[in-house]
Amino acid sequence: MKVKKEKIRYILQYHYDQGKKAEQAAKKICAVYGPNTVSNATAKRWFQQFCSGNMDVENEARSGKPIVENVGKIMEIVESDRHVSTYSIAQELKIIQKTVWNNLHKAGLKKKLDVWVLHELTQKNLLDRIDACDSLLKRNEIDPFLKRMVTGDEKWVTYEHNSRKRSWSNCGEPAQTIAKPGLTAKKVLFVF
Repeated sequence: MKVKKEKIRYILQYHYDQGKKAEQAAKKICAVYGPNTVSNATAKRWFQQFCSGNMDVENEARSGKPIVENVGKIMEIVESDRHVSTYSIAQELKIIQKTVWNNLHKAGLKKKLDVWVLHELTQKNLLDRIDACDSLLKRNEIDPFLKRMVTGDEKWVTYEHNSRKRSWSNCGEPAQTIAKPGLTAKKVLFVF
């Protein structure tokens, strides 16, 4: 049988007022409410408290930092920057990192690896490609050179390791797309 701790403390106080010993009170409580309801050590501790004049059976307020879950601010930070880490959010809001992590998962967000896409082209780049294709097709109509063309492949190899980042996304939504970085000074061209 489950008994509230506060009720046990009132019963201990009753036995104390009758002048009984802590061990006797613990034995009688365990006989009525079941074994291991209250230990001798717990009964002694409460009897000492009653003996010192403190007859309060309520729990005292505990010290420590209260847990503050500020879901709204966490979500604002994530919406402004999807690549933000739980550590930086915890530092900014002065809360525990695990609290931030739990709130983001409760909101249905997961950390997903961004997907590389080809280089983003500007409107001018797109128009230049269309012009080049048109001019090649017109040239091929006059002198069919595409039949004589030998094709090859080339690969740019960069020395820099540009790693992809993780961003917060909803469980059902795909990962964010990030354009590959532009040309860098540390690369070489291989032609096959």
